[in-house]
Amino acid sequence: MTNIKRLIPATFVVLWATGFIGARYAMPWSEPFTFLAIRFALAASILLALALVLRSRWPSRTQAAHSLIAGALMHGGYLGAVFWAIKHGMPAGISALIVGLQPLVTALLAGAVLGDKILPRQWLGLAVGFAGVVIVLSPKIGVAASGITGATLAAGFFSVASMSTGTIWQKRNVASADLFTGTFYQYLGGALPMVLGSFLLETRILTWNGELLFAMVWLVLVLSIGAIFLLMVLIREGEMAKVASLFYLVPAVTAVIAYFLFGEEMTPVQIAGIVVATIGVGLATAQPGSLSRVSR
Repeated sequence: MTNIKRLIPATFVVLWATGFIGARYAMPWSEPFTFLAIRFALAASILLALALVLRSRWPSRTQAAHSLIAGALMHGGYLGAVFWAIKHGMPAGISALIVGLQPLVTALLAGAVLGDKILPRQWLGLAVGFAGVVIVLSPKIGVAASGITGATLAAGFFSVASMSTGTIWQKRNVASADLFTGTFYQYLGGALPMVLGSFLLETRILTWNGELLFAMVWLVLVLSIGAIFLLMVLIREGEMAKVASLFYLVPAVTAVIAYFLFGEEMTPVQIAGIVVATIGVGLATAQPGSLSRVSR
């Protein structure tokens, strides 16, 4: 069992990275909020069935409310913004990189909300991490065809804030909730803003084909069920800085997958930026005496 637990972080990173690829497959054929509303509804239905079959423990009204809020942030706010940015042309690799700032933001929130002490080297890590992101984005900033605009960048940073706030909310208020019933309420919380957004801003028309069907099945089963369950286990059993640091490994994995599947270019400057930003996360999250590696 111990050996299996050691595989959870790496497995989570790989599965989470495929979420950006799934978005790339889905967005040409669906509007983002409509797609996510359906995805969350399907995931909630599967979890409800599993909870009933397994006779899982149901949370109190207060715990359910906290799970709804965490879900609205972690799923609705985070994924809604990411999918919207990709729909409007943001490359999957760059989207993943911006979201990679989440460890740094989470470390700061953990200090303010959970009482974790923020050390000088962590402030240095924050600055270095941001510098790395600027380096990676610099070759494409101002190039209209790249899909990197003020609006898509704003959506990317909004997704970071949503995910960071949501994981802190989950850790502080409902970390001990049953995985099946707690995650069920999370997806209900995530679905509400997506349904609202689809009715207010979209036509709710989907073009069903092989790519969209594959993306839906993959994202529901592998991401919404598999990866999220792993994340809940990590949040329950780990320190927030260590859990959050895993997210910065996602951009590199996503970039490699996007390179092979979509031919998205990664220039030497961008690769250098990833290295710089990774060093920043290492400074911000590593425990004393382990500054030479990213905290895991």
